[in-house]
Amino acid sequence: MSLNSSRKFVILTIALALTTISAIIVSTGMGYISISAGEIVKVILSSFNNSPSLLSDIDSTIPYVVMDVRLPRILTATLVGAGLALSGVIYQGILLNPLADPYTLGISSGAAFGASLALLANITLLNQFSIPLFAFAGAIITLFVVIHLSTFNGQISANTLILSGVIIGAILSAGISFLKYLADEQVAIIIFWLMGSFISSTWDSVMIIGGAVILGLVITFYYGRDLNIMSLGSRSSDALGVETAKVRIILLLTASFVTAICVAMTGIIGFIGLIIPHLMRFLVGPDNRKLLPVSAMAGGILLLSADTVTRAVLPVEVPIGVLTALIGGPFFCVIFRKRQKRGRHD
Repeated sequence: MSLNSSRKFVILTIALALTTISAIIVSTGMGYISISAGEIVKVILSSFNNSPSLLSDIDSTIPYVVMDVRLPRILTATLVGAGLALSGVIYQGILLNPLADPYTLGISSGAAFGASLALLANITLLNQFSIPLFAFAGAIITLFVVIHLSTFNGQISANTLILSGVIIGAILSAGISFLKYLADEQVAIIIFWLMGSFISSTWDSVMIIGGAVILGLVITFYYGRDLNIMSLGSRSSDALGVETAKVRIILLLTASFVTAICVAMTGIIGFIGLIIPHLMRFLVGPDNRKLLPVSAMAGGILLLSADTVTRAVLPVEVPIGVLTALIGGPFFCVIFRKRQKRGRHD
């Protein structure tokens, strides 16, 4: 049984990796200018190997479209999807709640409040990094407030943590509404950012988000066994030698850091962290060491697919946060309903 499970995991991992690469190439070729897969591969190889001869039979505008316009946006969407799915696995593993996602703790509201504040005050001290920096600061401050509210006698209750996140998120949402009221002419910019978008993606955002996601994966893999044991409950994990409080704080900080970076660079994009871990758990089981890589790849594929649809298929580009909410909202209702029925039977 273990051998079959391992084989299934390897096959799924390879399939998701190949699907991710294929989705990136197909998405890069879609748009107002149609570009073939061969041309895309030549442009990428030419950029990495510094070989202009590969581009001799390609239109001069294609390298610009691929490397400066489409690829940064496509890679950003893939990495953000991976980061949000990764955070969802961590939150659901720690809180033992399939309804938990990166936004349960109010992290997105904190990031949105910080970014809205920067937009309203027109803060440009660090040029394009000003808004992401304020969004990140808002997310981290929110996390510490939520942890402080839910900590009693050095212990954090999962239920109290969720409740604290909902309360703080509601307060921050009211604060964002007030900032939009004050924004007047700038309100459209704030609203558009809150709905999520990859339009302004650059290679800088690819590097920043990629670094955050890789760091998050490394830390979470290191504590993967502890996270599995923690799913048995505090008493069992303490008895098995896991420093539950310490590991929980480290993983919460890691997940919130990854989420904050993603939200800071691209705006509010919801439900990826809810949908993907839930679906992947059916395929690979509850082992977080297997769940993490497949969820990261599946999250990247889902968000890239959604962004490709809104960018290259729909007649008008819809903010990506709106599209993921339309997909995730009904899914959330289904999970919630199943959880209610299971609770009644138990």
